[in-house]
Amino acid sequence: MEKSVSDTFAIRLDSAAAQVAAALEALLGEAPLDGEIARPAHLILAMRHGVLNGGKRLRPFLVIETARMLGAPEDAALRVAAALECIHCYSLVHDDLPAMDDDDLRRGQPTVHIAFDEATAILAGDALLTLAFDVISAPETDLPADARLRLVNALSRAAGVGGMVGGQALDLAAERVSPDEAGIVKLQAMKTGALLRFACAAGAIAAGCDDAIVARVTRFGEIIGLAFQLADDLLDVTSDAATLGKAAGKDAARGKGTLVSLHGAPVAKQKLAALVDEAEAVLAPFGDAADTLRQAAGFIATREK
Repeated sequence: MEKSVSDTFAIRLDSAAAQVAAALEALLGEAPLDGEIARPAHLILAMRHGVLNGGKRLRPFLVIETARMLGAPEDAALRVAAALECIHCYSLVHDDLPAMDDDDLRRGQPTVHIAFDEATAILAGDALLTLAFDVISAPETDLPADARLRLVNALSRAAGVGGMVGGQALDLAAERVSPDEAGIVKLQAMKTGALLRFACAAGAIAAGCDDAIVARVTRFGEIIGLAFQLADDLLDVTSDAATLGKAAGKDAARGKGTLVSLHGAPVAKQKLAALVDEAEAVLAPFGDAADTLRQAAGFIATREK
């Protein structure tokens, strides 16, 4: 599984992160948009704290690179990528709350409820969630109306009760009763995998691809979603807070069932390597155009935080 990340990949990842950060900064200005009455400064600051705090921006990177591979308009893909990052960051703001994971650090900085307060953190998350659908549906996202509608629908389902939020509910339940292996895989496919799956599908939808291509890149997203969570679970037992930028060892402390706790780290590493191989095989029909996405699969498996 020791697959190196090329300099070109690292440059693209950093470039996409910078583009998305710039887009988010522009979207989170203080001036109200048409149809808005006002943007409370304190709330905007909390939203900015929740999204403009670094990170690899992997989900938006997957939108951008899948869109690039399939020929989608770059500006529109960037807006969809920024919208997805709003969803991801809202989920982190809420997950960090005392009623949920109760974390004080995120990406090495105080979480939003620590930097501000719990009520503001809840509102900041709510606002980021709704902003995402504003961004995709707005005419500035220059895609055909049916493509924007399909993206809104797909993101709603990836982020909601049948996706990320439902997965978080299953995750909380897993603290009381540990699920079996099938239950763990379902939980992780929802909580973590759903947004990664959407990220890949979104690039194909934005490019106007047929259903077969959308299905193929969606499958790639499903596989790397499982790989991402498996790598995360391994890091939770092998890394430390200074490296991760957040608390380590929390899954074990809470008695959460993971594939690592179920089978042990060596077996989990073998499974992770197999997932990377499967992800690369799914991309075979795209040839050299998929090189960056292939490297993304390896990066997900070997990342250190």
